[in-house]
Amino acid sequence: MTRNIVTWRIRSPKITERLRLAVAPDMHSGPFEDVLPVFREADAVLLAGDLLDRHRKDNHLAAEFLRRVPEEVPVFYSIGNHECKFPRQEEFQEMLRGTKAQVLDNRDVLFRGIRIAGLSSSMSRVPDMEFLERLEARPEFILLMCHHPEMYRDYVRGRDIDFTVCGHAHGGQIQILGRGLYAPGQGLFPKLTHGLYDKGKMLVSRGMTNSVRIRVPRIGNPCELILLELEPGEGGEKQWIRKI
Repeated sequence: MTRNIVTWRIRSPKITERLRLAVAPDMHSGPFEDVLPVFREADAVLLAGDLLDRHRKDNHLAAEFLRRVPEEVPVFYSIGNHECKFPRQEEFQEMLRGTKAQVLDNRDVLFRGIRIAGLSSSMSRVPDMEFLERLEARPEFILLMCHHPEMYRDYVRGRDIDFTVCGHAHGGQIQILGRGLYAPGQGLFPKLTHGLYDKGKMLVSRGMTNSVRIRVPRIGNPCELILLELEPGEGGEKQWIRKI
């Protein structure tokens, strides 16, 4: 599997120290050995939903990830639609039992001066609004994991939340002239597939891999691991890409 490493640098006066965060949504119980060295160099790993794949009978790579990676680097894990709809919830809870990963199920934690939060996917498609209201009252720099970019569009945009990372759209699966062809939750020709939106307040990942239910190839749309470099200072974003 070919994956790009895409680095974004974000500055804010509310950030108190430099941090490098590996943003890895949409693992879908896929391989991760190739990016282990990158995870180890990060200050934390953000699993912004869909570590699992609800269509697989065997999610042993997701379980292995939860056993191994949090032993080496802090891992923060938010709930995506595959976790929410996973048919064997007891199996999922067994994966979480004993792991050092922090599951942010409509919850937030303070990590080295920033507030990391997870807004969970919901069967009703409406997020926990009370959690969002509590979150935006926090004084620190808020970094929210929200798996669905369309959920950000409908419920998070306009709130006092500094930065949000999303996945789910898989980059639109097939890119034509920089536009995605299809994304779950957005349908044909989606508008929120990859990169920065909302004046730099939301970053959408193309995702680490694909779901296995429909084997549609990616064209012009490589999988990616995002490195998010947070720095004190005035606003501004910069991007660069390398392949692994």
